[in-house]
Amino acid sequence: MRAMVLMRPRQALRETELPTPKPGPGQVQVRLRACAVCRTDLHVLDGELTRPRLPLIPGHEIVGEVAAHGEGARRFAVGARVGIPWLGWTCGACRFCNSGRENLCEQARFTGYTLDGGYAEYMVADERYCFPVPDLYSDAEAAPLLCAGLIGYRSLVKAGDAKRIGLYGFGAAAHIVAQVARHQGRGVYAFTRPGNLEAQQFARKVGALWAGDSDQLPPERLDAAIVFAPAGPLLVQALRAVDKGGTVVCGGIHMTEIPAFPYELLWGERTVCSVANLTRRDGDDFLAMAPKVPVRTTVQTFPLTAANEALHLLREGKVQGAAVLVPSVVSPK
Repeated sequence: MRAMVLMRPRQALRETELPTPKPGPGQVQVRLRACAVCRTDLHVLDGELTRPRLPLIPGHEIVGEVAAHGEGARRFAVGARVGIPWLGWTCGACRFCNSGRENLCEQARFTGYTLDGGYAEYMVADERYCFPVPDLYSDAEAAPLLCAGLIGYRSLVKAGDAKRIGLYGFGAAAHIVAQVARHQGRGVYAFTRPGNLEAQQFARKVGALWAGDSDQLPPERLDAAIVFAPAGPLLVQALRAVDKGGTVVCGGIHMTEIPAFPYELLWGERTVCSVANLTRRDGDDFLAMAPKVPVRTTVQTFPLTAANEALHLLREGKVQGAAVLVPSVVSPK
């Protein structure tokens, strides 16, 4: 099979021919149809997440079809369409797993980080950590739901019943969360890189009441804010924007250093919290909700072998919605 492989951090992915993986006990072999490109992939490539299994096939927003079963795996029929997320395995026995917090499992394994992921034509996955994919979506449209959607949804739940919610960094996750929040009757305020008028127009298109630069204050105080962009100073800016009793949720797996800020920004019972990974319950709940909103994803597709180009465009903030790799598409010669 073809795969795009990370050999060492801070290097481009290498197009490689590898043996097609065989499913082990409890696993399914999946033929890849689409894999969205996530900012977490950039953190892995850049060495900001420091414990990848190398060499590594990245990618964790995956849609494919079951091609074969390992011993004991019968949850999905051959040919069934499945989604595969970041969380790929947990121990099921630790205090976190036993208290409904498998996202915090000390022994957890992660797709595209400690397990090979979806920048390939085939992969294997634990069938317990796969999801049925709603029929409403094409393969490419469904792929961003598996991380941008799931992590965005978990972040929105952390924001509580906030009626006015700010989204800092208007990429794949925010464009999904904005639609869910509007469906729930909330007001959405979008913050983008300064001067990115195209992103601000896109935010208004998917339901934001207001869109502006990330260094601006919104026209009214927010009840909560979600910081998706991995820039520590934005947490401070979000604290400036939320009202007393408000919540700032950090929705990313990595963030640059948070600068010192005066206590008065936190005072007034403001809360700062993070979101770590996801649970299978998150997946079940969100994928049942998405078609009812209905969430519509905006995607830009690339051939599998153009993964480095897609990652570069994401790094530069030039992807509207989500970039998605499609193995069946052939790069032009």
